Amino acid sequence: MADITRRLGRRHLRSAPTAHVRHHRRGRLVHDGPGLSFWFRALTAALSEVPVDDRELAMAFHARTADFQDVTVQSTVTYRISDPAVAAARIDFSIDPDSGIWRGAPLEQIATLLTETAQQHALDVLARTPLSVALADGVAAVRERISEGLGAEPRLPATGIEVVAVRVVAVRPEPEVERALRTPAREQIQQEADRATYERRAVAVERERTIAENELASRIELARREERLVEQHGTNARREAEESA
Repeated sequence: MADITRRLGRRHLRSAPTAHVRHHRRGRLVHDGPGLSFWFRALTAALSEVPVDDRELAMAFHARTADFQDVTVQSTVTYRISDPAVAAARIDFSIDPDSGIWRGAPLEQIATLLTETAQQHALDVLARTPLSVALADGVAAVRERISEGLGAEPRLPATGIEVVAVRVVAVRPEPEVERALRTPAREQIQQEADRATYERRAVAVERERTIAENELASRIELARREERLVEQHGTNARREAEESA
């Protein structure tokens, strides 16, 4: 919004560097450019302010896939007004000479134009795509189609608008369908987790069995050694008794 102040029956306008101001006086263009600052008379001035910075337009709309499933497309279009003179001639960017506020809603007009155009191309590509394919590869396909469609749309350059970038955030089904699609994956993950738990338990049991077998073998070997020592001690005692006799 332009900053307009009053002084001695005249008005002074100061605009931002990202705002292109056009000032007509009695039908003649006297000021034209971004970031201007000048004096003017309200009775003879016709002012328009066109933003020339990059603008982000978030949009969300519904579409239907080839198998008649409803999906929601979330995307963002970055655009800018590359030709302020053409835009001011096609869209009402006029501002009030007292407040500097737009008299109309020019950005809403641009948003409607971009949204309807992008939606048309997204609906066209999703209408020929099954739900499974749309969820797997739909983001890239829709983004590419919207970019191509906006780039070839003749109304945009005729209005002085240039599309900078298109981003598609998500292509999502209805909540019930999404839950139904998630169920098999969750069950498979749970089965894999259960199988991993069983395998860990089996390994632990096998290790405990091995340890128990080793302990039992150690005890048996110790008993054998004790038995041999007892036998050896008895044999030595008999020899000593025989020698003494």
